[in-house]
Amino acid sequence: MSLSKFAFVAVLGLALAACQDTGQKQGAGTVIGAVGGAIAGAQFGKGDGQLAATAVGTLLGAFLGSEVGRSLDRADQLAMGQTTQRTLEAAPSGGTNSWSNPDSGNSGTITPTRTYTKNDGQPCREFQQTVTIGGKIEEAYGTACRQADGTWKING
Repeated sequence: MSLSKFAFVAVLGLALAACQDTGQKQGAGTVIGAVGGAIAGAQFGKGDGQLAATAVGTLLGAFLGSEVGRSLDRADQLAMGQTTQRTLEAAPSGGTNSWSNPDSGNSGTITPTRTYTKNDGQPCREFQQTVTIGGKIEEAYGTACRQADGTWKING
């Protein structure tokens, strides 16, 4: 899985986990971020250099994942999840929808970039997503496919 897809899965996974409390969100974000950081770090160097890059990536990813998990409250997650589902279902490729929570100040966007059908007939969409927390913008890319019940599931 590419780093960009992993980053998106991490962010959206946290957003769709609306029933979890802050401690659980932060813990999940830490684990997801650590794995993503390890994957990213492993892409650099050879031998001992690659091992060091993986370790640094793991630590940095864990920190960033923890911050995102801690920062998105339940209302943020709900707004992000609803906007993501609505956008993937109805927005044309290139069309951007946004969400915001005036209470937390957090916001984000989702833009489908390509629509295709898998060999089994399942519709899928590639997309770009942003999340702004405390004025800092994080970008991620991913792919989601429509499930039999009409919901969109992120491919991991």
